[in-house]
Amino acid sequence: MNALSEQILSELRHLLSDTSDGGSVGPSVYDTARVLQFHGDVASRQDAYAWLIAQQQADGGWGSADFPLFRHAPTWAALLALQRADPLPGAADAVLAAIRFLQREPDPYTDAAPDDAPIGAELILPQMCGEAASLLGDVVLPRHPALLPLRQACLAKLGTVAPLPSGHPLLHSWEAWGTAPTMVCPDDDGSIGISPAATAAWRAHALPQGSAPQVGRTDRYLQAASRATRSGIEGVVPNVWPINVFEPCWSLYTLHLAGLFSHPALAEAVRMIVAQLDARLDVRGLGPALHFAADADDTAVALCILRLAGRNPPVDTLRHFETNGLFVTFPGERNASVSTNIHALHALRLLGRSTAGPSTYVKANRNPHGLWDNEKWHVSWLYPTAHAIAALAQGTPQWRDERALAAMLQAQRDDGSWGAGSASTFEETAYALFALHVMDGREEPTGRARIAQAVAHAREWMLARHAAHELPQTPLWIGKELYCPTRVVRVAELAGLWLAIRWGQRLPAEGTGAAP
Repeated sequence: MNALSEQILSELRHLLSDTSDGGSVGPSVYDTARVLQFHGDVASRQDAYAWLIAQQQADGGWGSADFPLFRHAPTWAALLALQRADPLPGAADAVLAAIRFLQREPDPYTDAAPDDAPIGAELILPQMCGEAASLLGDVVLPRHPALLPLRQACLAKLGTVAPLPSGHPLLHSWEAWGTAPTMVCPDDDGSIGISPAATAAWRAHALPQGSAPQVGRTDRYLQAASRATRSGIEGVVPNVWPINVFEPCWSLYTLHLAGLFSHPALAEAVRMIVAQLDARLDVRGLGPALHFAADADDTAVALCILRLAGRNPPVDTLRHFETNGLFVTFPGERNASVSTNIHALHALRLLGRSTAGPSTYVKANRNPHGLWDNEKWHVSWLYPTAHAIAALAQGTPQWRDERALAAMLQAQRDDGSWGAGSASTFEETAYALFALHVMDGREEPTGRARIAQAVAHAREWMLARHAAHELPQTPLWIGKELYCPTRVVRVAELAGLWLAIRWGQRLPAEGTGAAP
């Protein structure tokens, strides 16, 4: 076990030192399909088309059957891309299967837009429905009627504003509404809204107008984004890139949840990231990438990290996102995010500030079992639950929650793992251990024995599946579809395994933040 502990710490050091490359994100069906559609040359992208076809599920759709709400965007996008690639092997059959899937699948947007709908669904899905209708003629397909008024309202609002500044959140979905490339400028990385799909759409519109230097920048961006997937296939791209703020922030936050933030073996890597975050944080806060709009979620986690490192960051950077005691991720979003308010709560408690609003909101947004399952940025209930328990326990040594503990232990599967879908994942099992780590320090001997038994069972499951330097692939994070920020998830997996094999061997308290 000591050798494995050292191996885990070594891999964590390597991962943390790699966060300066823009980030690692798994390949996206939706964005790859949109990039292919806008690229125009089928012959030069045959490998990417073959990859796209290979991702189709047996039922004709794309995306996990465990989470049907997130299957429409990738399926519509793949259908539109493959419709124009008919000569390629398998393309015509894939299109027919996709049509049958869409005709058979219940429409989740018939009456209303669900709170956890994918990013930009109100703009993206109606636009693709209309495009498919014009291409397929008499074929009857779903129309997502509840999204139409939301799209129209958004387009009307866009029509009244001046050109959006580089990095504005709405640029992330530019492919679904933008037509005038002269009204938008690529950011310093060459992207439109840190979105490969939006960037490819902008490039397709700009190319006939002869904007050679700008188009060249978008080409370089799309090539770099493709490399970030580690697929080795040109044209296969991620859902979002770069994530050069989100990735280091969440990686260090995860270390804290596992009690690793102050581990001597990681000290230099942590120090370098902290220094970067400290230099980058300004009065506006931070967003997921350097050239994207600031948001409450990334700002709150950055504040947590800086405070845990002994800094005194300005809390006013978070207050910009406060409305009636709650925190919106981005100004104007349709509904509040549970995890954003969890992270705001955690940051405010670490900074010694009032937390009445987010504390009440977080406590109220639990299911009858005492867990958190209505999250808009991650599809698994284990992610917000682990973070909520850490935030609620912060600074309150007497905090206990027997209902949540009982539900966590009951949710453990017979093989020792946890998961929200039909199959458990290493990532989700790690989140369960982070939650139990917090609870364990506050339990009586009987409760601690129950937790220890659950951890021992989880440890067996994790050890049987651990392989050094093996990046995760299961998409559980919510974007325009489900996606996997691979380095962030790998840090969680390793931190969870380290916690399991070192259970009961506590490190000293973590500086200002102490143990949560």
